[in-house]
Amino acid sequence: MLPYMPQSFVWLFSKRYVAGHNLDEAINACKELNAQGIFITIDVLGEFIKSLDEAEANKQEYLQVIETAEKNKIKGNYSVKPTMFGLLIDTEVCYQHIREVVVKAAEYNNFVRVDMEDTQCTDMEITMFRRLKQEFPKNVGLVVQAYLKRTLQDVKDLLDVNTAEVPMNYRLCKGIYTEPKELAFKQYEEINQHFLEDLEYMFQNKIYVGIATHDAPLVEGAYRLIEKYQVPKNMYEFQMLLGVTPDLRKSIVDNGHKMRVYVPYGTKWFAYCTRRLKENPKMAGMIIKALFVRG
Repeated sequence: MLPYMPQSFVWLFSKRYVAGHNLDEAINACKELNAQGIFITIDVLGEFIKSLDEAEANKQEYLQVIETAEKNKIKGNYSVKPTMFGLLIDTEVCYQHIREVVVKAAEYNNFVRVDMEDTQCTDMEITMFRRLKQEFPKNVGLVVQAYLKRTLQDVKDLLDVNTAEVPMNYRLCKGIYTEPKELAFKQYEEINQHFLEDLEYMFQNKIYVGIATHDAPLVEGAYRLIEKYQVPKNMYEFQMLLGVTPDLRKSIVDNGHKMRVYVPYGTKWFAYCTRRLKENPKMAGMIIKALFVRG
């Protein structure tokens, strides 16, 4: 029912997941998190665009994001979704746009994370990342999704760009897109099992990893692996989405681990928030109940 509800009403419940509609609001949210000792990664919302004009506009916005964040001394980096830059329209145009964003971040000795989207994009995004990694070894990282059956092999295949001087830098998450069972694990326990298998392989191979989860059992599993392999604090961090499991987030910070929060903003918030709310049936139920009470 969520996609058919008034957006202004859904916003009342979903704004906890989004830093705001504009960059000024996002910067303020970043400052608040930095003040709590939390690092951030900024993301402009909007994906699967329909025209290259949109891609150009998105690139210009990201360049402004970087300039503004650096001017405000924000402690954090940047995340980009390739379909926002035209991946499914023209892969070379997309690459050049993202390269410009990485160039701008590199000017400040900063970092851009290439997000992973659905499986129609996986090979193209890995290829794009390889090109960027060769030119900007210290300034780019990649997201991998534990629920995909191919992920561990992808990580192994990318070991050739992992060095002691410049280790690979992954965000390891469960994955959110709807995929067929032939391509993705479906059950909670098996997804968690593969998440920890992927994480263990990264630790074994001296790969830097952002442990992106809101699942307490996975956090505990990560703690055990960190202890088992005596992973130094400069080789991992925990990552979470804005507005999700703040108590668990605080406990991780209180335990002395580095935390980074994904801070999305923009006018194209509805699809993003709908996904978040679908993951949280309790909150979705609150929206539906409030709608009928209001009526």
